[in-house]
Amino acid sequence: MAGPRMTPQTIAVLRVLLEDPAAPRYGLDIARVSGLKTGTLHPILRRLEQAGLIESFWEDPADHEDEGRPRRRYYRFAGHGATTAYQAVARADAAAAGVPALRPQTGH
Repeated sequence: MAGPRMTPQTIAVLRVLLEDPAAPRYGLDIARVSGLKTGTLHPILRRLEQAGLIESFWEDPADHEDEGRPRRRYYRFAGHGATTAYQAVARADAAAAGVPALRPQTGH
């Protein structure tokens, strides 16, 4: 399966998740840190989840009932998602720096 398009906004989301790859982050927190509006963020999260890079889960209602807010949906890397994210961010950084991407050599 082909992965999601690695737009600058997608890279921004991956950077936020890579700050602590094992820690789940909720959508509004990701939006705040990345500078993206939630209307831009949530389609990106959905594409990353469909591609198998991240997974999501709802917090337990008991974890927030005293705070008077809706439940949060958390996102975290799934399987090799963090590795794929590191690679995508590295490619984006190299492209921004003008470094040519490494390509596999074909037989001579």
